[in-house]
Parts: sequence; C-alpha cells; structure tokens
Amino acid sequence: MAIKTSRRQFLERHVQGGVALVAAARSAFPQRTAGANDRVNVGVIGMGGRGCFLSQLFAQRRDVEIAYVCDVHPQRRENGLKVVYEITREQPKAVSDFRTLLDDKRVAAVIVATPHHWHALATIWACQAGKDVYVEKPACHNIWEGGKMVEAARKYNRVVQLGTQNRSSSYAKSARELIRSGKLGDIHLVRVFNMFCRKPLERTPDTRVPDGMNWDTWLGPAPERAYSETWFKDWLYFWDFGGGLIEDDAIHQLDLARMVIGRGFPKSVYHSGGNLAFHDGVEVPDTSLVIYEYDGLTFVLEQTWWAPYMKKTPESIRQSEVLFPEWFPFNDSVLQIYGTNGLMLLGRHGGGWQLYDRDGREITRDKQTHQAMQEAHVGNFVECVRSRKRPNADIEEGYISSAICHLANISYRLGNRKLEFDPGTGTFVNDREADRYLKRTYRKPWVVPEQV
Repeated sequence: MAIKTSRRQFLERHVQGGVALVAAARSAFPQRTAGANDRVNVGVIGMGGRGCFLSQLFAQRRDVEIAYVCDVHPQRRENGLKVVYEITREQPKAVSDFRTLLDDKRVAAVIVATPHHWHALATIWACQAGKDVYVEKPACHNIWEGGKMVEAARKYNRVVQLGTQNRSSSYAKSARELIRSGKLGDIHLVRVFNMFCRKPLERTPDTRVPDGMNWDTWLGPAPERAYSETWFKDWLYFWDFGGGLIEDDAIHQLDLARMVIGRGFPKSVYHSGGNLAFHDGVEVPDTSLVIYEYDGLTFVLEQTWWAPYMKKTPESIRQSEVLFPEWFPFNDSVLQIYGTNGLMLLGRHGGGWQLYDRDGREITRDKQTHQAMQEAHVGNFVECVRSRKRPNADIEEGYISSAICHLANISYRLGNRKLEFDPGTGTFVNDREADRYLKRTYRKPWVVPEQV
C-alpha cells in the first residue's frame, strides 16, 4: 500500500472511490415516492471531502431528500451540487450561510461536516431551530461546549447523532454482548493503536481571500486572522480549529472501545510524547502515548503520525464479509482487549473481531462490511428522526468520547502532566491551569451561549 498522505488527499480519494459503492447501494432502497412528505428533508453544512461523502450516503436513500448544500467556498458548493445530482438527478439549493437552511421549516435535519471549531455552534443553533443533527466527530472543539451540545439536544428534544459509525455495526454490538457475557473474563488492559503517516507541513503565506468565499464565516468562533491556504486546508494541525490526529481519527477506536467494554470518563489521563518527528510549525503532537486510568483497568492509546510501515486495513478486506485483517505487526488501528480468559482483536470500519482463548486459539469471530455499517449508521439516524428514539451514537456518548480526546491534548499542552477530571462538575480536580483549556474565547457573533 502507498504511504498515507494528508487528510485532504485521503478524503479526496475516499469520496471518489465511494461514489461507485454508494451508487450501487442505492438500488437496495425502495423507489422514491412522489409525495414530499414521505421524505426527510436534509441540509448539508460543509461540502469538503466528508460532507460530500455523507451527502452520497444520505442521497442514496429513497426516504431522504437533500434540500440544501452549504459551504462558504463557491467551488465546494458546486462540488456538493454535483455529488447530489449524480445520484438523485435532483438539484438542491446551494447557499453560503447555513442559517438560511435553519430558517426553512421544511428542513427536518442537518448534517454538520465542517471543521471541528464549528461543530458545536452549528449543532446548537440547529437544535434551537427545531432540526435534528448528524454531526461529524469530534463532537466539539472543547469540553465545555460539548456539554452545551448535550444540553441543547435534551432541551429541544432533538435527535443528535455523532459520526462514530462503528456504533451501528452489527459486530460492535456482538462484541459488546460477548464481553458482557463474561467470555473474556475480567478485562484489565485495553490497547488502542492509531498509527498514521503524514508529510511535513508546507506553510503558505497569507494572501487575499478567494473570490466568493466568506472567510469571516469560515473562521466563525475562532480568532480573526488573515486568509492562508494553510488555515483553510490544513486546519487540523492548529488548536484554533482542530485537535489533531487523536480528535479526528483515534476517536473512532476510543469510542468503539468504550462502547464494547462499557466505560465512561476515566479517573485520570496522562499524555507522553510531542512533536518528535516533525518540526514544521504544526501545533498538535505527532507522537502520543496516552494512559487512561479506570477502576481495575488501564486503557492505552498509542499514536504516531510518521510510521509509513503501519497500514490501514485494505478496502478489499473492509468490504468483505469473510476476510479479516492481518492484525500483527503492521495494522494501524487495531484494538487489543485483554481479558483474564481471552484476547479480543477488534478493528474499526469493517475490520470485525476475532476472539482467542487462554491457549491462543481462535474460538469465534464476527464481521460486517464497512459499507453496510456506514449505511446502517445513516439509516439509524433517519429512523430516529421519524421515531424520536435516541440514536446509536447519541450526542451524550459522543461528548464523552470527544472529551477524553480533549483530556489527552490538554495533558500534552500542560507539559505532559497527569490530570484528574471530574465529569460531575465539568472541571479538573484542583487544577485551575488545566481548567483554562475547558473553554475557548469566542469571537462575536459566533458565540456558544451559556444558556442554550
């Protein structure tokens, strides 16, 4: 396999490759009915790689209509229109300000696929406008605003689903049931891997804003600054906009692990590492060893951004119902769950799981394709929009998984210091310096309110 490159390049390939899969899957759904009331009207906010891919997944459903595509960049709006039209032969409205679609009472739900720093405010405003929300991971840019997202969902009785699609996979549910049955014995150690590779950052100079782009809105809650392609395309590397690899990617494995073992907030967190391989101005760490302590359990994340020999599970395996990954030694995202009676190897995004007994013999396994689980996650959201039930990846669980990513980053930003967090108060234990990282200073008028 080729060495992984930037997040942007990955998403571009992902969208292009996903078109055929999504279009093929469309035939599995019943024919679109003529009445507009039979479909859930959806607006998509953010038409980058992930926003376009989610648009495909929603558009393939005969019970959904993509009514709006929204992006502050005109070319991305055009990309969104093309993606939807190629699947549905219907033309949604294209807007640059998502408040337009929030004002449209025909829109029942929105997809939030913006950079991280916009997730919370867009979700809260959508809840206040009476919309249900499918929001990409991580839920929030900081821990405080994540709590406000939960408050808004409950106050306005909204369905808010996080884009942690492993929670809708059949094999995640069977893994959880197997662990609950006691088959593994007592679990005292979980190891999560997230081993990527990126290119050095090439910082581009500040320049004029591209024609037709609303840069002020793109910045939103973040501090004002001049336009640069670095901020627009590589925002993940900088604290004002994103939280690096752990919040953008490792959250999938951390959330999946929490789901199957049934754990919430840790008692403490300790980050070790930093920018050890690159010295290119990127603010987020390229090397992380994170230890989460629970009662009777040590939970470890091992993460790099410079290991070319670590490989993603091939798509041919992720889309197979019978093939399993080669877990050792080069799988980049395996979860290892160690019990006193057995070891479970678990993979995200179609990797499935295999269980080994005390003698190291495989005794059972389960799997589902990546495409099927993604469709199931979207389907679960649409069903909950209709039924008003809580979704598989409800915002409260998404908040916890996002928060434990933030806890690791805060430990790093404080010089790799061990931290204790009290979820009851939403603050650190006797650590006012750490508390400063719980909430950002918002730029008016893009402010998450105290009272949602």
